Amino acid sequence: MIERYTLPEMGRVWSDAHKYELWCRVETLVLEAHAKAGTVPADVVEPVRVAPPPTPERVAEIEATTQHDVIAFLSAWADNTKPREAAAYVHFGMTSSDLLDTALAVQLVEATDILLAKADALVVALRDHGLAHRDTLRVGRTHGIHGEPDVWGHRVADFAFAMARSRDRLRRARAAVGVCAISGAVGTYSNIDPDVERYVAAELGLAPADVSTQVVIRDGISEWVSALAITATVCEAIALEVRHGQRTEVRELWEPFGKGQKGSSAMPHKKNPIISERLAGMARIVRAQVTPVLEGIPLWHERDISHSSTERIALPDASIALDYMLNLTHRLVTGLVVDVERMRANLESTGGLIYTSTVLLELVNAGMSRDDEAYPLVQRAAMETWETGTPFRETLRTQAAAAGLTLDEARLDEVCRPERYVERLDGMFQRLAALS
Repeated sequence: MIERYTLPEMGRVWSDAHKYELWCRVETLVLEAHAKAGTVPADVVEPVRVAPPPTPERVAEIEATTQHDVIAFLSAWADNTKPREAAAYVHFGMTSSDLLDTALAVQLVEATDILLAKADALVVALRDHGLAHRDTLRVGRTHGIHGEPDVWGHRVADFAFAMARSRDRLRRARAAVGVCAISGAVGTYSNIDPDVERYVAAELGLAPADVSTQVVIRDGISEWVSALAITATVCEAIALEVRHGQRTEVRELWEPFGKGQKGSSAMPHKKNPIISERLAGMARIVRAQVTPVLEGIPLWHERDISHSSTERIALPDASIALDYMLNLTHRLVTGLVVDVERMRANLESTGGLIYTSTVLLELVNAGMSRDDEAYPLVQRAAMETWETGTPFRETLRTQAAAAGLTLDEARLDEVCRPERYVERLDGMFQRLAALS
């Protein structure tokens, strides 16, 4: 991921320097386990433990010749080990994937913990914003067209619960990727005792793999990337709502717009939804990683490395992008400007058409057949309002009179009261208040 979208904490997780620190940690733990079992001399452990990790530059220099990243790392680290002979027992009984998959599992867990903390904060921000607007009337829209009265807090609650579920998926995915595999060349433990794997797993806070060949099969990592993609898409859903709400014709919502901020190089009046549009674009980047990682599940026999190059790009990019998105979405929600008066004005802008569904039911209750009488009458009145701008109550009276029907005006006053449409949302808001 480019530096522009890389936040420092997540960037550190995926840095080459940190990767080699983890590689040293895994190799040292394996060596410790061997030494405890008497498989290797005990006096080689300390020289290896204190040897500084090799620099990324030195590993790259050696890899240019070896064309093998693990061998290059081991050679560079051996150069830092004093006496160098102690390094002879490093990687004892292991294969490259033992090191790569186990260290990657630690990186994935670390990355997930950063994402979970930010997802938690976003859930709280959405919850609090939704509760603050439980009485903010607005029009509910279907297909982009006015439907019935609603409240803004209801829409936000939908996002809050979706983000909470996304966070919980991330928690489950953390367990799916937090797996240690130290099982040797084709996963048969031919030159390494399973106790070594259990020791390393315990020290790293991972679970020993139920089974590994030369690699851990990639269904867990695929689940993890999919969980990231869903979370990113929920962020995009929030952003899309803001983008629609900030359109000039709607003007119900506004992104935070800082002092000195500019909206356009040519048009000084512009306040564009750039945060939301950036979120929409970055969600595509996260989703784009799902299929390539899924295709790493089927490998040739015990392993090939067709998954490796994909994961070097996809896993850091997905988590770095989502980390940035969660940070940005939190900023969007906590800084969002809600124009309550404009929401009410838009609610009333169609002259009462938002009440047709309940008027229809009132006519049915009065004895009219739904399909042959009530629906056509209400629709004729509604179409006249659409075409002429005459308030719906007036066109309804006209159509009712033509049909020989007298309307109960007091009952229509109640039907056309927007607050009655949201009276049954209290239970939902109670659930929202309990969300954490």
